[in-house]
Amino acid sequence: MVGTYLLVFIGPGSVVVASLLLPVSSNEALTFVAAVFGCTVGSIILVLGRHSGAHINPAITVANMLAGAIKRELFIPYLLSQVAGGLLAGLTLLLVFRTFQSSADLGSTKLASGITPLEGVALEAVGTFMLATSALTASSFVKSPSKQAALVGGTLFVLIMLIGPLTGASFNPVRSLGPSVFSDYLSGQVIYLIGPIIGAVCAGLIFGLAKRSYGR
Repeated sequence: MVGTYLLVFIGPGSVVVASLLLPVSSNEALTFVAAVFGCTVGSIILVLGRHSGAHINPAITVANMLAGAIKRELFIPYLLSQVAGGLLAGLTLLLVFRTFQSSADLGSTKLASGITPLEGVALEAVGTFMLATSALTASSFVKSPSKQAALVGGTLFVLIMLIGPLTGASFNPVRSLGPSVFSDYLSGQVIYLIGPIIGAVCAGLIFGLAKRSYGR
């Protein structure tokens, strides 16, 4: 819950800060937001990974369960903790930024002009697939916590740089849930549930199958 709270507060918070200080569409703003998200995820993996596995994304948890990387009895507690952390972060964003005039809606994820909902789902699914695969690879084959953090955080940075201008690059249902609920920006938010879950399911099933085949 703490890890998810930090991600959903710091990451979307950087979107709000960028909208206040930089042109929303600028490359500088995109790079700033991508770096904040990547560094936040990497730091959480370093600090909390050895204690809880750093499960701060329901989509990654789904992928881990389907790949056989976590105990099934932990699945629901992880999800409940993530939802609680995301909602608490959304409330904190509201309390911190409600006095500022910003078009970012507390860092809510939004589709760019010209991107259809179906395209948004597909892009979120592809991005989540790649992020989940990097997380599964890190936890299964990389022993060094610093290298795990670099792999997953770096993957997220690259994905935000590539997909962020199109969908907002959520890849995480609770990252979208917290800001959208407390900014009352609910338009199209189902995209950020369906897309990441599709990507996570594909990543978990494929990774699990490949790992079992490799193990033989």
